[in-house]
Amino acid sequence: MTSFDSVILEVPDPTAADAFYRAFGLGSYVTVRASDAPTTGFRGFTLSLVVSQPGNVDAFIGAALDAGATMLKSATKSFWGYGGVVRAPDGTICKIATSKKKDTGPAARNIDQIALLLGVADVKASKRFYVDRGLAVAKSFGGKYVEFDTPSAPVTLALYPRRALAKDTGLSQEGAGSHRIVIGSDAGPFTDPDGFAWEATSA
Repeated sequence: MTSFDSVILEVPDPTAADAFYRAFGLGSYVTVRASDAPTTGFRGFTLSLVVSQPGNVDAFIGAALDAGATMLKSATKSFWGYGGVVRAPDGTICKIATSKKKDTGPAARNIDQIALLLGVADVKASKRFYVDRGLAVAKSFGGKYVEFDTPSAPVTLALYPRRALAKDTGLSQEGAGSHRIVIGSDAGPFTDPDGFAWEATSA
């Protein structure tokens, strides 16, 4: 089975980006490296942090804003829970959410799950593409959502319709140029149908 090993964010200033992600609490989940590749609009992916209660959502959003992020969607209650969306100084979009609507303890910056959501044009086609390259499917809901089985990775990999993912962040789905992200795995280098680049890493 293919191993999904790393999330590499391509940023204009690696030192500043590394400082941000460490202050935010994602330093152990992402790697940064220098890139000035042109990019505009929605880059087609988000990092989704699932936490256990609303106070934790607020704690992460507060840490992100203190470290230089900007708010895209203020944290609010909804029928599914509580969450908000921020954009890191390098442009990466992060959603922090919980299914709970009330706190059951003191706020803490603990992450229950973090997922890399790739916004794709055709979820079913992208699913087939990745299965053909050795990724096993953990969850699949037709053309709406696919989550891969990556038990050894600290980050879950999932596919979501690009339009729906952009709407969830509060942005237009329009975008061009580099995604500014590279995914590391033992499957060898390739580029998926939506232009997301993968590179070989040691298992």
